[in-house]
Amino acid sequence: MDIHEAAQALDGNEYGEEGSPELFKAMKDAGLLALYGYSDDSIILNGAEHDQVYDETLYFTPDGLLTNDCDHDGCPYFRKLKKLAATVNVKFGDGKYTFSMTTDMPHATFKIKEGNDPYCQGLVFALKDAVARPA
Repeated sequence: MDIHEAAQALDGNEYGEEGSPELFKAMKDAGLLALYGYSDDSIILNGAEHDQVYDETLYFTPDGLLTNDCDHDGCPYFRKLKKLAATVNVKFGDGKYTFSMTTDMPHATFKIKEGNDPYCQGLVFALKDAVARPA
């Protein structure tokens, strides 16, 4: 499975029924991660890892989501690690979607709907591609 096949399998699915356990297992086996909106303030990560996050900027390495293990936001160690990570920027309420995301990593996008309305634009990427890109 590649990012395009995973995005195609997720595209057009209903909020709350984004994908099957079999799909997310196949994505995990392939090292792929899908990000999509949940509720009105969080992002779900599914596939290579499973988590729920609330940040507007997410940092990833080939090992997965980068988290701050320090007791404060100004941690110099975490700041240094962020420079080596790839980013995903989350937009809440862009007018068309409740959530949309952008990244410089190679990725594929998909749309989740809620009833007949667009709910979020999610994305899929391979963790192996989660490295910082030169500006």
